[in-house]
Amino acid sequence: MFHLQDDLDLLLESPSSLTVNSTVRGTIKEKPGFNPSEDAAALRKAIEGIGTTEKTLIDILTQRSNAQRQLICKAYQDATGRTLCDALEGDTNGHFEDILVALITPPAKFDCQEFIQAIKGAGTTESILIELFASRSNHQIKAMCDAYLAETGRALIHDLKSEVSGDFEKTLLILAEGKRDESTNVDMAKAKEDAKVLYEAGEKTWGTDESKFIDILCHRSVPQLRQTLVEYKSLSGKTLQESIEREVSGRLEEILVAIVKCVKSVSSYLAERLYKNMKGAGTTESTLTRIIVSRSEVDLQDIKAEYKKLFGTSLYSDIEVRKTFARKLLVLVNFTKNCQVTH
Repeated sequence: MFHLQDDLDLLLESPSSLTVNSTVRGTIKEKPGFNPSEDAAALRKAIEGIGTTEKTLIDILTQRSNAQRQLICKAYQDATGRTLCDALEGDTNGHFEDILVALITPPAKFDCQEFIQAIKGAGTTESILIELFASRSNHQIKAMCDAYLAETGRALIHDLKSEVSGDFEKTLLILAEGKRDESTNVDMAKAKEDAKVLYEAGEKTWGTDESKFIDILCHRSVPQLRQTLVEYKSLSGKTLQESIEREVSGRLEEILVAIVKCVKSVSSYLAERLYKNMKGAGTTESTLTRIIVSRSEVDLQDIKAEYKKLFGTSLYSDIEVRKTFARKLLVLVNFTKNCQVTH
C-alpha cells in the first residue's frame, strides 16, 4: 500500500479543508449577473418540451454555485407549483438523474442523504461512513447532523450507534460529535508527548492499546496532529500510518488510517478513493457522484492535482473513458470550463 505525502515536513504549513472554509479551490464558481427566474424558465422549457434538453440542464446546473441553485429551485417552484427535484426525477433517469438531484441538494442535506443510504438496508456501508466522518470539518459534520434531525426527527448519533459496534463505533461517534480541537497553535511538547504515547501504545509493546490511538487522532487539531506525525516518524522510524497498519486490523484500522490521511491531505485521500473506485472490480457510480459533486466547490482542483501526482494520469482522462454517465459527470463539474486539464 502506498502512503500519501510521506514528506511530512511539507505538511506543516499546507492548508487543510478540515480547518479552512474556502471555495477558492473548487471548480464551480458563482455566476456573475445571475438571474434565478430566467434560469428557472429555461429549465422549465428544457424539461417540459418535447424530449428533455440535457444540454440546458447541464449548462445551467453546473455553472451556478449551490447557493444559486437553491434560488433557482425556489423560483422554479414559485412559477410551476412543483419542485425542481420532482421535475428532474420525473423527466430524467439513472445516474444522470442522481447527479442532477445531487447538484440541487444543499451540501449538508446531501451528506445527510449519503449517510442514510450508508446505514439503510441489511448491511451498513462502512466505507461511506468512514469517508464522510474522516473527510468533513466540524462545521460540515454539525450541519449534516442538523440536516439528519430535520429529515428524520432523530439524532444522527443515536441511529449511528445501532449500526456499528466496538472501537469502530467509538471512533465514529467521537468524530460525529464534530468537536475536534480547532486551535491553530501547535504545542511542540504535547506533540512529542502524544507521539511517545502512540509509540508505547503500539509498536513498543506486545499488544495494542487502541483507545490511545482513538483519543489522540479524534480530538487533536489538524496542525497539532501534523506535528505529532512528524515527531512519531522521528521517534519510531516509521510513519504512524505504517504502525497503525501493523498494529490494528479491520474497520478500526480503516478509519484510523483514513483519519491520518485526511489530517495530511483530504484531497489526496479523496483522489485515492476515486482511483480505487474506478480501478477496482466494479465502479460504484454513487461514489464518483458523491465525491465530485460534494467537493466541486471545496477542493476539486486539488483533488485533480493530487490524482495526477499520485497515479500519473489525469482524473479527467480516467473518467472520460468510462460510459456515458461518467462522461456527463465531467461536464457537471466544469472540468473544461474553469480549469486547465491535461488530457
